[in-house]
Amino acid sequence: MRKISIGKQDYESLITSGCFYVDKTYFIKEWWESQDDVTLITRPRRFGKTLNMSMLECFFSNKYASRGDLFEGLSIWNDEKYRQLQGTYPVIFISFAEIKANNFKDTKNDMVSVINDVYKQHSYLLEDEILTDAERNLFRQLDDYSKNTNVNKDISNEIIYRSVKDLAVILYRKFEKKVIILLDEYDTPMQEAYVNGFWNDMVGFIRSFFNSTLKTNPYLDRAIMTGITRVSKESIFSDLNNLNVITTTNDEYNTSFGFTESEVFAALDEAGLPEKKDDVKLWYDGFTFGKHKDIYNPWSITNYLDKKEFKTYWADTSSNSLVGKLIQRGSPKIKKAMEKLLNGEYITVGIDEQIVFDQLDNDEDAIWSLLLASGYLKVDSMEICVSTGEQKYELSLTNLEVRVMFQKLIKGWFMTGDDSSNEFISALIDGDLEAMNYYINEVTLNVFSSFDVAGKDESRIRPENFYHGFVLGLMAGQRNNYIIKSNRESGFGRYDVMMIPKHSTNEAGKKLPAIVLEFKVKRNSEKSLEEAVEVAHRQIEEKRYDEEILALGIEKERIRHYGFAFEGKKVLIG
Repeated sequence: MRKISIGKQDYESLITSGCFYVDKTYFIKEWWESQDDVTLITRPRRFGKTLNMSMLECFFSNKYASRGDLFEGLSIWNDEKYRQLQGTYPVIFISFAEIKANNFKDTKNDMVSVINDVYKQHSYLLEDEILTDAERNLFRQLDDYSKNTNVNKDISNEIIYRSVKDLAVILYRKFEKKVIILLDEYDTPMQEAYVNGFWNDMVGFIRSFFNSTLKTNPYLDRAIMTGITRVSKESIFSDLNNLNVITTTNDEYNTSFGFTESEVFAALDEAGLPEKKDDVKLWYDGFTFGKHKDIYNPWSITNYLDKKEFKTYWADTSSNSLVGKLIQRGSPKIKKAMEKLLNGEYITVGIDEQIVFDQLDNDEDAIWSLLLASGYLKVDSMEICVSTGEQKYELSLTNLEVRVMFQKLIKGWFMTGDDSSNEFISALIDGDLEAMNYYINEVTLNVFSSFDVAGKDESRIRPENFYHGFVLGLMAGQRNNYIIKSNRESGFGRYDVMMIPKHSTNEAGKKLPAIVLEFKVKRNSEKSLEEAVEVAHRQIEEKRYDEEILALGIEKERIRHYGFAFEGKKVLIG
């Protein structure tokens, strides 16, 4: 087995060190022959975007004019036309991957630093007489500001907007050839702006930068951008009419990012692990790009080849803060959809791939669009309504790795310093009512704080948000022991939560009961929480909720009933 390099994103280094590499050089030809002026390709994180951009630089940049050895033996080198093309263009390669400041000023400073680093890569131009005094001064301005962002006066926005275009002018004059611009992780500053609350400041700034760099730039031959999301054209690309956007639902480049199943199975054979193919498929398969199914996440595959353990390698490379924020703040409808996904079911939703970040709080379909673009969901099928033309997608969690990630994420929202959530679950299974009522107070506080139970009006508690947050917590923590269902039909009515044991005992040998939970909000006509609990129990009995459990062959004696009564932030279990 070739050496496995984890996280190496520099193409030259990867090839010269003889490390494991899956040939994606056909991407060079596919992109070049598309003849698109500006291309935007979106893929989930850790899907080889940066490595492919580095590969493009090594192939096209005149900095690598004598480095055909980097492509010998790979598919692109079989074509004489492309052997002649290698190393013949001036290239500007920019990455926004590390622009992650939490305010607008620092983000702008970070952009200047990134652009200054690009200028430094072309510092050889300072020794050339082709530079005007103003151009030499631009090199100095960018460098001085980058070194003293907290000391100097603010650099003008116009200098930043024009900086890449100005460098293209100089390179064109030097090499008498238009430039290729590569921009990696273009949307990172936009995601940070949304999460940290300076979206409006960022939108106009980045729009002007892109307009100058990619539209009003006569020295641009062509450009390619990569990112995770397709930020709405109206937000930042409104001035670009020369942009071809390729998302995960398009067929172009559908095998250029990520590993195909045949590539993964060949790697497992090379590693002497052919017997692990089914397990690897369960954990890491499931991504779909265009019509091509069975795409695997390369980060997880290379980590598995290196460590030979099944873990959430890809899911653990992000804090998942944006995803968590959207689910926690989401409506009961969103939490209900998450319940279905965690249960291995699919949801049917509309998808708008043009992400408008400032609408994520209000547009529920936008949340699923973001989760799809980020790789957490996959498309199982798509239907078009003939009368309206509306597209509806059936989406499910991508694979076992993603499911485990969500379970960890949701369990984390319930964790308290004194482990109250685990104690509550133990009391629930043991049937210890006194302990359940004691620990429910801590659990309730966590659910209230984690799931925006009160919404904007803290005086109005929304029990349905508590309920769906509570169910998600049960699903995340008890998936190994229980099938957990909510709001289903049974007997003559709808129970709230049903916990059906998968086995007679858990790993510790403790007997697992079947449990029915009914949630009630105390009405004005009810004198006390105790009375509301009694109403919940009567409903369980009268509506014959046990029938579904009994039909599975579980004895009546193993079934427990609990009523949860709410009044404001008070909860009583009986």
